[in-house]
Amino acid sequence: MSRIVPKEGDALVLIDIQRDFCPGGALAVPDGDAILPEVERLSHLFDTIVLTQDWHPADHASFAVNHEGKQPFEMVDLAYGPQVLWPAHCVQGTPGADFVLAPWIQEKAQLILRKGFRAGIDSYSAFLENDKVTKTGLAGYLKERGIRRVVLAGLATDYCVGFSALDAVAAGFEAVVVEAACRGIAAETIAAQRDEMLAAGVQLA
Repeated sequence: MSRIVPKEGDALVLIDIQRDFCPGGALAVPDGDAILPEVERLSHLFDTIVLTQDWHPADHASFAVNHEGKQPFEMVDLAYGPQVLWPAHCVQGTPGADFVLAPWIQEKAQLILRKGFRAGIDSYSAFLENDKVTKTGLAGYLKERGIRRVVLAGLATDYCVGFSALDAVAAGFEAVVVEAACRGIAAETIAAQRDEMLAAGVQLA
């Protein structure tokens, strides 16, 4: 594990640091708000900052409430394969979808990328939706900006951060996950995602 040193061609990508993923939210990540001081420190260091925002319609297919007789965290098969059912969260225009980042970070960010807005497809990664076909456009944006390395922080390590890091590498970027600026949902899924990231060439800082 190394310490992150910002360099030219870097972008800081802050993943889904939203109210519903913090304590008290609809899909709270344990200690999710504990990352905020480290996220602020990182945000001072990088010139290029991208924010991702989960942005679901109320009828989203990943919400358990939209499947009769199903409960949160059960599995279903959707058109693109297996899907975890979640409590309704980060619904478009609701307080739960709001960022919990300091206003100056939101102002400094050059791009806010909304994902998960298609009702039939969930979207963990900042680069690809869960069908592994539908692109968000982030890779093209970063390449046109001359970005070669993405540094990732946010929520949650075992889902949206990890999937984004893996897809960043697949898209041809160097990827670094700053573990002190991430939190995950469960120890076993964090460990599995960590192993997968290391095997794919993601650096942990």
